[in-house]
Amino acid sequence: MLGWAITFLIVAIIAGVFGFGGIASASVGIAQFLFFVFVVLFVIAMVARAVRGKPPV
Repeated sequence: MLGWAITFLIVAIIAGVFGFGGIASASVGIAQFLFFVFVVLFVIAMVARAVRGKPPV
């Protein structure tokens, strides 16, 4: 999922450089959404791992 967020961020940067404002803003919005979903899922996974008592890798 983080890969998709980075991909949309790169698309937004390229679209912004070439002057496609609508595409750039849409791509930034998607990238932000995917990044925050990734962070939330990562935190949930870390909490679940800590609750089960397994040491971090």
